[in-house]
Amino acid sequence: MSRKVKLHKLAHARAGDKGTVTNICLFPYNEENYSLLEKQVTAEKVKEFFDDLVAGEVVRYDIPTLKGFNFVLQGTRSGGVSSALELDAHGKSLSFGLLELEIDVED
Repeated sequence: MSRKVKLHKLAHARAGDKGTVTNICLFPYNEENYSLLEKQVTAEKVKEFFDDLVAGEVVRYDIPTLKGFNFVLQGTRSGGVSSALELDAHGKSLSFGLLELEIDVED
């Protein structure tokens, strides 16, 4: 039997940006959860989750030696940081946003 769990229970994240591109690194608290995240936190799922916030594609780069993932989100900052009208012009809060994503975890 499985249940829905928010990512913040299993992982931590950090975001950065350059122009209209944001990257989010995701690392499980416990290495044994790496394969669970690898299967369920796909680039497609992240793109769907952020929906209106990401105008371009999302690419996931796996970092197995560090047991983490780097997601590159194209088109998150309209015109870049200096032109962004959002309250969080640098997009740092997108890492916290990603941690609200729910995945299935076996009991």
